[in-house]
Amino acid sequence: MRVAIFSQDQERTVKSVKLSLESHGIESFLLGNKQLSKDVDYVVVTGGDRGVRNYFHHDLNTTVPVLGINEFESSGYLAQLDLKEFPTFLNRLKKADFTIEHVTRLGVKIDGKSVYPVLNDVAIFSSKSATLVEHVLRINGEEVWHDSSDGVIITTPIGSSAYSMSAGGPAIFQDSKVFGIVSVNSLDITRRPLIVSDDSIIEIDDISSSLRCEVVMDGKDRFKVDQMVACTKFPIPANIIRMKKDSTTVSALTRKVKLADDLLNMPPSSKLLLKTLEYEGSLSQKELAAKTLLPDRTVRLALRHLLDKGYVKRRVSLRDTRQRIYEIPK
Repeated sequence: MRVAIFSQDQERTVKSVKLSLESHGIESFLLGNKQLSKDVDYVVVTGGDRGVRNYFHHDLNTTVPVLGINEFESSGYLAQLDLKEFPTFLNRLKKADFTIEHVTRLGVKIDGKSVYPVLNDVAIFSSKSATLVEHVLRINGEEVWHDSSDGVIITTPIGSSAYSMSAGGPAIFQDSKVFGIVSVNSLDITRRPLIVSDDSIIEIDDISSSLRCEVVMDGKDRFKVDQMVACTKFPIPANIIRMKKDSTTVSALTRKVKLADDLLNMPPSSKLLLKTLEYEGSLSQKELAAKTLLPDRTVRLALRHLLDKGYVKRRVSLRDTRQRIYEIPK
């Protein structure tokens, strides 16, 4: 058996993973920026859900099953195991004693040019918040609406419980063969989220705003858009290794619903930090300030509130013991 390891700036984690694999007689190597060779059986990805998303942005056409690893005790949709328990599952990996979930990806074209497929969502917004975006939605060439709103989100089932749910979209079971479309804060109060078949061609066309419009891919990269974004089902799914039965769609959605209830009673700054940690994974206070654009003092007060309530936990960074890392506990 031969295993590739994909990691971004996590040397100690890679060393731990390699030692665990070697102790079970499994050959491994660090993938880096290279493409997979045909003799690789599995890919182990560090960095939690964010790391798994980054891997599938890196290798578009891979069919090799991926096992996601969280560095610390934090739950994820895509990365199911944490580093401490990883060695206990290696015998099952050798025996192929697991299931593979074929996660639908969304193929994206911006003004006719293909970019990488996404696992969670595609969002079209103005480059400055609270600026209206006018657009036309077409499904399979037929106009569905002409709308003005803060933006539009197109989501896969696994991404439906992230940004889309926060914007009022429905939670979609992961094995559903559909995509969700949400017009965010539309001027039309009758506008409701849509569910369309995943074999549909979704076009957000005639995009215009008083400022530049951008396409946000999986909450990570931003691309300028002049007129149209087209989305279709990407032909190759992301093959995710599932070792545990407790990470079913039902249990994952139950956690999300409970979190949504808790969010109602939080200050806005605490909500933003919590959603950022949920989406991005473990971050330092400085990284949280950069991601949320909140003042340092506001971030400190929000973190204190979240720590007091037990919504997040704090640990020492392995790379810099002077720094504290914040994350959502299991």
